Amino acid sequence: MALSEDQILRYSRQIIVPEVGGTGQERLLGSSILAVGAGGLGSPSLLYLAAAGVGRIGVVDADAVDLTNLQRQIAHTTDDLGKNKAASAAETMRAINPDIEVITHEERLTSENALEMLGGYDVIIDGTDNFPTRYLINDACVMLGKPLVSAAILKFSGQIMTIVPNEGPCYRCLFPEPPPAGSVPNCSQAGILGPVAGALGSLQAIEALKLLLGVETTLKGRVFMLDALTLEARDMTLPRNAACPVCGESPSITKLIDYEQHCGLVRPGAA
Repeated sequence: MALSEDQILRYSRQIIVPEVGGTGQERLLGSSILAVGAGGLGSPSLLYLAAAGVGRIGVVDADAVDLTNLQRQIAHTTDDLGKNKAASAAETMRAINPDIEVITHEERLTSENALEMLGGYDVIIDGTDNFPTRYLINDACVMLGKPLVSAAILKFSGQIMTIVPNEGPCYRCLFPEPPPAGSVPNCSQAGILGPVAGALGSLQAIEALKLLLGVETTLKGRVFMLDALTLEARDMTLPRNAACPVCGESPSITKLIDYEQHCGLVRPGAA
């Protein structure tokens, strides 16, 4: 795909980055990403991916925009109240960049549709706020061999990891099973500072772009944790677990599971 003069100008500040270049920009325009969730994490990641020129972006979200979302979900405005979040985010993305194709999936991700939905994209971003969907996405990506960028946020804290099936650990290598419902404070109970969602969602976009560009310095095999209250960060190496129930040597989970819905952030060592 040859870049037009307008595209060269639009992406010029990105093209001059050595790891991107004209070839990398053409690769991005020919690539696809699916974001599950157009909320606090999905909003910044989707806007930056659209601006970066990822050619086909899918958005999965069945929820409608409500007033409590606007403090952090920057893909939506007050005029979008009541609209489906995937549709609202798509409007914003198309306004940012008419080069790209945005596909909306105005439905919930389930064990019945996950493999088909995720299978049509190069990289998956998990922007959800609940454990059942997080595990569902992880398991589907392992089964499909799709790279996944997973993040979670709560209060002033966030964590992110990049999962590349067959090359590194998956989410279940860290947390084999979801925590019991009610054991971890959920989003509405504990709250979230809006810019924390922006920071982690932006990191997800960076990781996704690196995966598409073939940049080796991703978070594969690592968990990055940010404490925005103290502005301290730490990085934990995560080995692949040979006994992992989904990506291990003898997986016990071979079909997708729909767990009971509840939300929250799991911290390494606290599961």
